Amino acid sequence: MSQLLAGIGTGVCASALIVFLLLRNQLRQLQQELSAAKNLAALRERERDSAQQELVVRLEQERELERQRLQFNSQLSDFEKYASLAQLALGAAHEINNPLLGIMSHLELELRDADGEDRYEIEQCIDGVRRISSAIRGLMDYARPGQLTLTHLDLHLLTAQTFEFLGNQPLFRQLELRNCIPEDLPEIAADKNQISQVLTNLLLNAAQATPPGGSITVTAELSKSGDSVELRVRDTGTGIAPEVLPHVFEPFFTTKRGTGTGLGLSITRNYVLLHGGDIQLQSVPGSGTTVRVTLPVLKTPAVAPRLQEVVA
Repeated sequence: MSQLLAGIGTGVCASALIVFLLLRNQLRQLQQELSAAKNLAALRERERDSAQQELVVRLEQERELERQRLQFNSQLSDFEKYASLAQLALGAAHEINNPLLGIMSHLELELRDADGEDRYEIEQCIDGVRRISSAIRGLMDYARPGQLTLTHLDLHLLTAQTFEFLGNQPLFRQLELRNCIPEDLPEIAADKNQISQVLTNLLLNAAQATPPGGSITVTAELSKSGDSVELRVRDTGTGIAPEVLPHVFEPFFTTKRGTGTGLGLSITRNYVLLHGGDIQLQSVPGSGTTVRVTLPVLKTPAVAPRLQEVVA
């Protein structure tokens, strides 16, 4: 009987061992399958991430291509505007120059016999004719940029002269003009006609945006490095709307329908860039506008300026 029980026990143990070995083998197989499934899932995840990254790269490339396309179209539009401007400049020079020559000749004859207040008024008129001539020449230079004629330029004196010329015009009579440029500010080497036109354009824009009783302040200071001067024209006017601000330097862009050409700030920016400078405009609607013009202090000797003459 005991032998029978022993045999049964041995059989049970053998069966249990077989079952254990089978279960262990199945468990190992399951673990291997689970590991393979995990590896496959990780591979699929990497493939998915790679595909997403490739998609992102392609989207970025498409956005870059679209940006380049828009930039190209914008440049093409600018080139078309510049071509129109060149034709306009040549036509304006031809149509304006002949009567301008006659006016200048008549004023110079009148100046010979004038004295006192009459002489002062005629001299102001002659100065105005010369400014018109300079503006026409500037329009042509904008369409066909030429070489700068550099001279040592005193910004305080230039601003004072510009204030004197503009101060008698109706647009400026009810405004306070402040020349806060230090008299000891170092001179810059610049094209006087172009920088004079820059200042005039900025002052005219400021005056058109400033209601009676407001003020326009011109300041300037030397940079810490001493290699540039920052000229600032600040007004207390109506300011510029945020959606308009990015377009103010574009040729022919204007919000003054019927009264503006949209060339003032565009010509101004072009003159500043020709000097190797920079121009920035900050404005808050209702709080006025500040234009910052940075001009380099050139170390090279200035070239003798050309004589002012009427554009031929």
